[in-house]
Amino acid sequence: MALGVSKSRRHDAQEASFAPDTHRPWHAHSRAYLLAAVGFMGIFLFGYDTGLGGGVIALPSFAKDFHISGSKTHIAQLQGNIVAILQGGAFFGALGGAPLEDYLGRKWSLMVGCWIFILGGILQVVASSGLGLVYGGRFVAGFGVGLMSMVCPTYASEIAPKEIRGRITGMFQVVVVIGVAFSYWINYGVTFMNPNRGAIIWRIPIGFQLVPVGFMVLLLPLLKESPRWLATKHKDELALKNLAWIRKLSPSDPAVQFEFAEIIAAIREEEAATQGASWREIGAKGNPIRFVIAFVIFTLQQWSGQNSISYYAPSIFQSIGLTGAKTGLLASGVYGIVKIVATAIFIIFGVDRFGRKKPLLTGIALMSLFLWIVGAIFNTHPANPTATTVAPASIGMAVCIYLFVIPYCFSVGPLPWVICSEIFNNRTRHYGLMTAAATQWAWNFGVTKATPLMVLKMPHGGIFFFFAAINIISFTLAFLFLPETSGTSLEAMDIIFGAVTKEEREAEIAKRAAMMEKAFDDEEKGVASHVEHHDDQHAEIKA
Repeated sequence: MALGVSKSRRHDAQEASFAPDTHRPWHAHSRAYLLAAVGFMGIFLFGYDTGLGGGVIALPSFAKDFHISGSKTHIAQLQGNIVAILQGGAFFGALGGAPLEDYLGRKWSLMVGCWIFILGGILQVVASSGLGLVYGGRFVAGFGVGLMSMVCPTYASEIAPKEIRGRITGMFQVVVVIGVAFSYWINYGVTFMNPNRGAIIWRIPIGFQLVPVGFMVLLLPLLKESPRWLATKHKDELALKNLAWIRKLSPSDPAVQFEFAEIIAAIREEEAATQGASWREIGAKGNPIRFVIAFVIFTLQQWSGQNSISYYAPSIFQSIGLTGAKTGLLASGVYGIVKIVATAIFIIFGVDRFGRKKPLLTGIALMSLFLWIVGAIFNTHPANPTATTVAPASIGMAVCIYLFVIPYCFSVGPLPWVICSEIFNNRTRHYGLMTAAATQWAWNFGVTKATPLMVLKMPHGGIFFFFAAINIISFTLAFLFLPETSGTSLEAMDIIFGAVTKEEREAEIAKRAAMMEKAFDDEEKGVASHVEHHDDQHAEIKA
């Protein structure tokens, strides 16, 4: 999409919405924050299980119980299998999520994902000597995580007011990095346990994942279903009621009325264009480019270098000279805290202030820079595995890795989820997030399998040079083709991507708003007439 066309359409999209920019205080949106937080408990599992595999494998007790031994290449392949099997299950979970949430809705699809994950978690905990149950449990748990990974951002974007949508959908990445950090620190904590405790040492970090999913199962029945999903199912009365409750306003409030009119107008336009079949809308005008964006942005995210460092942080920190399993896990734990702080600051204060595109471009450029530096130091000052002290060059590389993750946290980390959760229309959003999540998990699988071997086969900083070059490609594509989407309603995305014109959408919104206003007027007249009739009867009786 050309830069000039993108800016012009965004201007039209922001003007087309009749809903006022209220800029209400944060507590006026407390219900939207609360509902999103409950939904995002499933994303904690995304982060926790992502970081869990690499850390558990580094535990001597796990290696002993499951007979993980042999050459470095063999162990690297086993590491890849144990970590990547989760991503394989998540890929299929993401694919299955779209038809499920279209049928069941967002709320109950999350419940299905929870129970699938619980089954997978139990299988991993009860594993003893063979890796079969570990593989099976991680695949099943991955299926549940994959399902939730495409339902959670869908739900969050659909309940969020447009002025804070980036903040609410960006909570996704904050929760992911919190989950990853928990896995690092729990893995680090169990290294201080008596080695004679045996299997309990690795069962504690694996079993902990059942705690947050248990809380989520208890809280999910309290969630309100997405008003936009209800509207696509023609449950307009309940949709309006839920929208008003989430906004903490009356159903007759003008802000709620105009927002709901815009939702209904967009859905009825989409239905009319495709004879009511939502799957046909994937190829409708203005929609294919959105699916291309979802695929490309997550492909490049996964090959940005961060996931490789995140999954195998203990091994990577050891490879650059921070020796010892405890030292590697401690460095990983600090790395996780840096991610939490940097991501939270950006999501709270930056994503809705600076938009999507500028932070993305800035972050990608800085990520590439730090990767070139790490690769250059690694090439000129390779780590000495027999050294008894940490070399200054190793400290410099660790610092650059910490600096690398900061721009990741305000760009490639959260923004692909924010962008993909808001660019699709109401009747294709579940297919769009399915595409995004499935792409993310498919490449997640590939990167996870490839990283241990890349570390071995690309020495002298080669792996860091590879990811740095990928980020240069990402910067070029984002600069040329990605539109800015902040501050625009979900329904107005159709204008940005050329599905409808500003004039067509304004006419449809005005029509729907007039119909709703007439319905409310008729209802008020009916109530007034009933009261007047009651008063007349009372006067007659009194006379």
